[in-house]
Amino acid sequence: MPWYKKLHWQIILGLILGLIFGVFAAAAGWSQFVSNWIAPFGTIFINLLKLIAVPLILASLITGVASLSDLKKLSRIGGKTIGIYIGTTVIALIIGLVVVNTLQPGKTVPEEMRTQLQETYQGDVEERTELAEEAAQRGPLQPIVDMVPGNFFGSASDNRNMLQVVFVALLLGIGLLMIPKEKAQPLLDFFDSLNSLVIQLVEIIMLTAPVGVFALLADTITSIAQDNLAQIVELLAALGYYCIAVVIGLALQTFITYPTLLKLFTTRSIGTFFSGIAPAQLVAFSTSSSGATLPVTMECAEKNLGVSEEVSSFVLPLGATINMDGTALYQAVAAVFIAQTLGMGLDIGAQLTIVLTAVLASIGTAAVPSAGIVMLVIILESIGVPSSGIALILGVDRILDMLRTTTNVTGDATIASIIAASEDQLGPAMVDGTGTDIDVTQALEASGSSS
Repeated sequence: MPWYKKLHWQIILGLILGLIFGVFAAAAGWSQFVSNWIAPFGTIFINLLKLIAVPLILASLITGVASLSDLKKLSRIGGKTIGIYIGTTVIALIIGLVVVNTLQPGKTVPEEMRTQLQETYQGDVEERTELAEEAAQRGPLQPIVDMVPGNFFGSASDNRNMLQVVFVALLLGIGLLMIPKEKAQPLLDFFDSLNSLVIQLVEIIMLTAPVGVFALLADTITSIAQDNLAQIVELLAALGYYCIAVVIGLALQTFITYPTLLKLFTTRSIGTFFSGIAPAQLVAFSTSSSGATLPVTMECAEKNLGVSEEVSSFVLPLGATINMDGTALYQAVAAVFIAQTLGMGLDIGAQLTIVLTAVLASIGTAAVPSAGIVMLVIILESIGVPSSGIALILGVDRILDMLRTTTNVTGDATIASIIAASEDQLGPAMVDGTGTDIDVTQALEASGSSS
């Protein structure tokens, strides 16, 4: 297949053209035109992905859990999955704290820009602070309470309640595993058929991905610039060092931590992994949503990386709701950056508080609207830093959100590969390190005993 017909190259082309058009539109003062005539195509693309997210999680998790031989296997896979997810989140937080304490980007923001940013985003700060106060007032066990829905259909109607959908799917899957096979089979056949249908819909929806990511990126550029391209330049000049710190941290997590784990616990080559997961990374970058990207992540993991459907259907939906390595790293960098900018020092105790709070936040985030920024407010309050300081970073948050979502999705696929390898369910990859399709027979011969 020629390179230009491959989906990830088409998405990359859409990203590049969207960036170029967004810059041109901002310079020409076309932000209203982009908002009215271009951005809707990006919204449609995200809505299509969100549309199938709930049925995908429901069908894949139920069939995945019910296909396990017994509850011991479920508890083993579940324990390993949650343990590794928490472990990678802690690593991400440590990386973020080391980077921000080494570079100290908060000391480079001029006083006048600091004041201007706080005035510009004061309204957004108040809104996020109110949400954070509501979240902070919840009891310590409230995330567990929120995970159990009183009305499943209400939960399924709102993608922010994805953790509740995961809980119901796990519960139904366990129930089907425990009742006699002949009684469970009709429902299993239904959900298996639904799962196949959703996977086919993913392939159809992904045909629109290049147009969708073009529209999303163009709208992002014009929304930030507001018909004034110089505003982006000024913003990046003031917060550029902070952005660099976040990008370095995310790059270390993505290109050092995950490949190291793959090398240690799987036989999958790094080139094959990144080539296989590239379409999901690109969709994650353009949509800034792990949940919306989930259908693509599952398709890439199963078809490109050789992760079994049994493991993929359990590990990836869980990861999309509780594994937020990129978000946690960003929160660590942002919290210390804000403290540095405001001239406040943070001792080792305060930074350990950041680690603990961010780990808990990464698990309970799914039930909180505007999760990343809201949880950052709670972290700031826990270490005694004024929550109004988030005004300093809101201007570049959309750009960094795209990058941290990409890291989140990469982490999900990494852990899925590791769990599959540990369960002897990591089959041959369908792509090689250069991103070209390879013959299945060749893949089986090359994989040898590793499959």
